[in-house]
Amino acid sequence: NMEGQIWFLPRSLQLSSFQAYKLRVTHLYQLKQHSILVSVGEDEEGINPLVKVWNLEKRDGGNPLCTRIFPAIPGNKPTVVSCLTVHENLNFMAIGFADGSVVLTKGDITRDRHSKTQLLHEGSYPVTGLAFRQSGKTTHLFVVTTENIQSYMLSVKDYPHLELDTHGCGLRCSSLSDPSQDLQFIVAGNECVYLYQPDERGPCFAFEGQKLIVHWYRGYLIIVSKERKTSPKSEFAGNEAQNSDKQVLNIYDLCNKFIAYSSIFDDIVDVLAEWGSLYVLTRDGKIHVLQEKDTQTKLEACNYVFLLVSALCLKNLFEMAINLAKSHHLDSDGLSEIFRQYGDHLYNKGNHDGAIQQYIRTIGKLEPSYVIRKFLDAQRIHNLTAYLQMLHLQSLANADHTTLLLNCYTKLKDSSKLEEFIKTSESEVHFDVETAIKVLRQAGYYSHAVYLAEKHEHHEWYLKIQLEDIKNYQEALHYIGKLPFEQAESNMKRYGKILMHHVPNETTELLKVLCTDYRPSGGNEGPGMLEGKKANSEEFIPVFANNSRELKAFLEHMTEVQADSPQGVYDTLLELRLQNWAHEQDEQIKEKLHNEALTLLKSGRFKTVFDKALVLCQMHSFKDGVLYLYEQGKLFQQIMHYHMQNEQYKKVIEVCELYGDQEACLWEQALGYFARKEENCKEFIAAVLKHIENKNLMPPLLVVQTLAHNSTATLSVIKDYLVNKLQKQSRQIEQDEQRIQKYREETMRIRLEIEELKASPKIFQKTKCSICTSALELPSVHFLCGHSFHQHCFESYSESDSECPTCMPENRKVMDMIRAQEQKRDLHDQFQHQLKCSNDGFSVVADYFGRGVFNKLTLITDLPSGKTATTIEAGLQRELLIHTKRST
Repeated sequence: NMEGQIWFLPRSLQLSSFQAYKLRVTHLYQLKQHSILVSVGEDEEGINPLVKVWNLEKRDGGNPLCTRIFPAIPGNKPTVVSCLTVHENLNFMAIGFADGSVVLTKGDITRDRHSKTQLLHEGSYPVTGLAFRQSGKTTHLFVVTTENIQSYMLSVKDYPHLELDTHGCGLRCSSLSDPSQDLQFIVAGNECVYLYQPDERGPCFAFEGQKLIVHWYRGYLIIVSKERKTSPKSEFAGNEAQNSDKQVLNIYDLCNKFIAYSSIFDDIVDVLAEWGSLYVLTRDGKIHVLQEKDTQTKLEACNYVFLLVSALCLKNLFEMAINLAKSHHLDSDGLSEIFRQYGDHLYNKGNHDGAIQQYIRTIGKLEPSYVIRKFLDAQRIHNLTAYLQMLHLQSLANADHTTLLLNCYTKLKDSSKLEEFIKTSESEVHFDVETAIKVLRQAGYYSHAVYLAEKHEHHEWYLKIQLEDIKNYQEALHYIGKLPFEQAESNMKRYGKILMHHVPNETTELLKVLCTDYRPSGGNEGPGMLEGKKANSEEFIPVFANNSRELKAFLEHMTEVQADSPQGVYDTLLELRLQNWAHEQDEQIKEKLHNEALTLLKSGRFKTVFDKALVLCQMHSFKDGVLYLYEQGKLFQQIMHYHMQNEQYKKVIEVCELYGDQEACLWEQALGYFARKEENCKEFIAAVLKHIENKNLMPPLLVVQTLAHNSTATLSVIKDYLVNKLQKQSRQIEQDEQRIQKYREETMRIRLEIEELKASPKIFQKTKCSICTSALELPSVHFLCGHSFHQHCFESYSESDSECPTCMPENRKVMDMIRAQEQKRDLHDQFQHQLKCSNDGFSVVADYFGRGVFNKLTLITDLPSGKTATTIEAGLQRELLIHTKRST
């Protein structure tokens, strides 16, 4: 009040108050969802309004706790506060002033540290109303003055604003509706009431009379007005007279467009909504309570209305029945039935245009097939089109309805309506897109179908129409190049052959990009797609079925830019190059193709598919390639056989010289080859025999038998070979006889030594220990081999009490050799027995070959150089040398 007090009136109507300001309180705002009260008042004389925030749940000396105090005026400019509003989330508070400015406080309004105050709006007209509107995460502030209305978006930086209208209202003549009216801002002028969205003006209602107070309550608009009209500016000019004119309070139901309540009061101060009722405060100190009728009373009224509406319908007074049903809130099912009956009535009278309008109002309640059957006649197809359009707009159409509507458009040849229908925005599409594309394609509206397919990313349909109907191959290829990688890859696999046939060069270029570093030309991969993707180039080889030139260019490009291309790429490229080489007539070009094919073979890419490359070279008679692959595969016999087939004698010798060390049988095969020739090959046979002799590759008898088949090879050819061979064998025999004699003498000597050891005493004259080489002292140990040891040395190093530690390693070698010979002897006896008893002697021989029965044991008994006969006493110095040589 004007004394600085704030009064509380609880439901019990027991008044209480507390001193909030020293002078006066001018504005109050009570939040609905919080126990927070915001007030504006003055504590000292002059224009210096203060804002105080009160927490009604906490107490400070019996009064509500004041959590914040701050000055209201903007920029220390003295002006009067005209209106106040607070957002329910406590993060926004707006204060309007008489000078046209608005101050916005953002942040926690209950604390100084967590909020920021700034000047939001400046103008030359007093601010008469403020309201916050919250829609999702977007917050708007409506600001109304005596001359205009503006909307500020507070969820965006810099708070962009929009002027909604150029006329305003007086104080307390604006309010915000509830969700039933889409949270619209209500502004009441002298002639009309306007509703506003944040970005545009909505409907208006012609309610005459000067508006004094406007409120919104539970879907009802409450207006207090008087007949005498004054300018809203007069309230700021000090002309508000204390008149006692009669004032009218009207409660409007805007949804159903009727007046729910109307009454006349004397000088209304304010209208308040609390505890489910409306309270009208008059200047004479009285409070009037307005309560809404209970549900039972409303139901009784509805039943009466329903009977009345039914009677009106029976008399075909449908307009009157509809108005009555709407004014009494008849449910949607009842209204729909009235519209259906009205539509049937008009249809039977032949008023098809009027009938379809009534049927449209039944959409969502009446089965569409009921209406469609009535209007399928070609003469009434435009009515059916109107109904189907509305069905789609309300998103109640299925695929059959879409097909029917498009067929209606095509039969009417209404291209403008058709384009309007299909060129709606993505959020306004109310039909099945794929069905629409099919119908348009079938009707021959290819451009419309292509537009729809491209817009809604039905890539398969777009390409089908472009390639099969329009035959626009270039555009289809360009479209594929704009698709994301996976879709571009799948469509190139599907339509690649068609595109290659009509636009080979462009298709090849796109495939090169697709298989190396693909990025959509339209940038459809998204902002995080920095690296390009690549397809498997081998999978696209079938696309080039009838385009070998383009295939060769594609494969060569892949091998150049992508060395790790699949093996199929290299295989196909090799086959192409061999085909071109085989069919080329120009010698220079043929030589170039020959080098290209050989270079590809030598690239090392055919190690894992050696057989396949070899077959390709053999199919195309590519000699150098075949020989190269034989060499890489170590197929030396095949190389020699190749030269043998072509009777290239020198090449045969060269192959033997190059690879004979790796595969000795080449010389034997070469000798057999030349032996079978009836031509004079003495020169080549001599060269082969010389190498066989040097390497001792064949027995002389086998050489003679081999050459016996050649009628041109006389004895003179192998004379030198046989003479040299016989001389070598003679020298070998002499060496063997000398060695036998030596072994006999050595054996006799050893036997004499053994006898002497058995019959004669042995004198031990060693003076040093054979282990530590120190002077020999008793007790000592002596062996017949001539070694002597300290007893403690012998016990430390000896493994056996009966063996000399020095001679033991050599003795064990001899014993191992003897045991091996005994085992071999047993195997030989067994072998002879099995060979005699077996029916398949060859398998027995092969088995024993595998076991090593025929390995030759050579016992070396020569004394090492530097040793005398006296050292024989140290033991038998023998080593076992095993040479493995296969018997011939």
